[in-house]
Amino acid sequence: MPGTTLDFHNDSISLSVIDALADAIGTDPTELDPLYHVVDSEALDQLFTENTTVNGRIQFSYGDHAVEVRSDGTILIDGTVHDRA
Repeated sequence: MPGTTLDFHNDSISLSVIDALADAIGTDPTELDPLYHVVDSEALDQLFTENTTVNGRIQFSYGDHAVEVRSDGTILIDGTVHDRA
């Protein structure tokens, strides 16, 4: 299955989630409500780092959209994988 791999030195997973949501919704990332309204974005970034040894995922809702973040950096919005630009 195609996916995305984060460059953990340069990317935060929370910013990648915002970009994926903006792409899925068809809007500019700056037009979205802050991610921290639905999930602790700092905790999300800390869970999925380069040193992550846990194989897992986090799921949450953002408005009407289902978001899934996997420990390998894959981000799914409503079941569709979104690649980072």
